[in-house]
Order: sequence, then structure tokens, then C-alpha cells
Amino acid sequence: MWKPNPEPTASSSYARLTAALEVEPISDQAFERFRQFIYEKAGINLAPHKRQLVSSRLQKRLRHYGLQSFDAYIDLLSQPGKESERQQLVDLLTTNETYFYREPAHFEFLMNEILPQCRGKPPRIWSAASSSGEEVYTLAMILAERYGNSDWQILGSDISSKMVTTARQGLYPLDRARHLPADWLNKYCLKGVRAQAGNLLIVPQLKSRVRFEEHNLKLARNDGRQFDIVFLRNVLIYFDLPTKQLVLNGITNSILPGGYLFISHVESLHGIKTSLEPVRPSVFRKSA
Repeated sequence: MWKPNPEPTASSSYARLTAALEVEPISDQAFERFRQFIYEKAGINLAPHKRQLVSSRLQKRLRHYGLQSFDAYIDLLSQPGKESERQQLVDLLTTNETYFYREPAHFEFLMNEILPQCRGKPPRIWSAASSSGEEVYTLAMILAERYGNSDWQILGSDISSKMVTTARQGLYPLDRARHLPADWLNKYCLKGVRAQAGNLLIVPQLKSRVRFEEHNLKLARNDGRQFDIVFLRNVLIYFDLPTKQLVLNGITNSILPGGYLFISHVESLHGIKTSLEPVRPSVFRKSA
């Protein structure tokens, strides 16, 4: 069942009480400390123009603790036993909005060129930077259209625990599905009513075919799993060249010979050494 919007909690009341605290502007030193933290933790290279984003996204956390400076907050992060707060920081600085059927040329190439070549069982697919899950569910709709109820499953992963939780829920603003084919929207999504008006919920049959997990792309997979197709879109743009190389080393090892890698059209593998050969812009294949 759909749950109604939650009642205000004590923590939300506390947030309102502390909202009046005036937070000092983020200093050069504090911003550099945040840059260093998120680089070491997630490999993300925060550009100088992201300073305002860091400030705006973290102000609620400062108010939550009654802090008035960003230096005080990052001092708190450095204390023992603050792993959950450090994860909060990662969630806040790595969260980006996405939507269903993003960069449709990739999905069309998958449907029209790759899947018809697959013989026997459906391909194993990993969405390695799945954010809030829209990419995974789009891929699931494609496999459901082609393979129906046969044995297939898709893995999605993200460094943000918040995004993984959202993806598992499968609940989204209806506007994020504006690019989905209408028949897919009707077949694989439930439209919210009353308290959930303006939202959609992925149908249980589709949700049962996907799995989400937390994963840091700086770390190679340790389960030995390999995939026929990996989507790694809209994440390389946040890495410097050494981190890109590190991430691609792990990703390439997780692709089966002859398998495919998809990156975003705004990204490239320029300067990175891999065993991947370009198939078309932003699509690569591992040597067989």
C-alpha cells in the first residue's frame, strides 16, 4: 500500500528551531578540506565552482548540530564514531537528479543491435552508477519487453546509501518518466492518487527483477561477478584522470570478453588505457 506523508517529527521540529542559526560563509580552508575528503572517499574532484553547491547542501547539517562554521563541521566529521555522518556527507555531495530513458540512443542501440545478437540466456547487466534507480528500471523494462518472465535480473549500485534506498523503493515524481514510451508507463508503473498524486511506483513484478547495493567505484568488485553489459554514465565527469583510470580498471575486469560499456555522451575515455574498443560514440566493447 502507499503510505501517507509522515507526520512532523521531533527532529523536524528541532530543525525548524535551529534554522535561525546563522552559518558563516564557507572559507577557502574549509572548502579545500571538503574537496580533500570527498576525493579520498569517493574519488570525486570538486571543481572550485562547486563551492556554492557544497555550502548550500551542507547548511542543514551544520544547523542540525548547532554549528556556525564549516570548519567546525568537518572537525566533527573527523571524530571517531561519525561514520554515519560521513556517509551523510557523501550522500549530499554525490546526489544528482536523473530520469527515465535518459540518453535514449543508448537504449535504442541496446534494443536494436545488442539484444538481437544475444543467444540463449539474457545478458547480465550492471548499472554501476545507478543514482536513484531510474536507469536500472528503464533497463528492466527493456528486458521485460524482450524476455518476458524468463530468467533475468539487473544489478544497480551507487556510493550513496540514500540513493540506494530510494532506488529500492521505486517511488518517483511522475515528471521523471516524461520520456518513457506511454505503453511502458502504463504497463510498468502505478500512478499515484490522493496523497501520492504526481508520483509513480514501479510495479512489484519489475522491482523483483532488480537488485541494488552500495558500491564505491574506486574499489574493484570482490565477488568475482562479470557482466555482458555495464552502464557507467554521468559519473566519469566527476573524476580526475588517475581516478578515471582506477575506476575503469575495475570496471573492465567486471566485463566479460565481448561485453559492452556505455558511458555518457558528454564523457570520454581519452587518456585512459583499457582493452575496450569504440563501437560508436560513448559505446565500447571489450576485446573477445
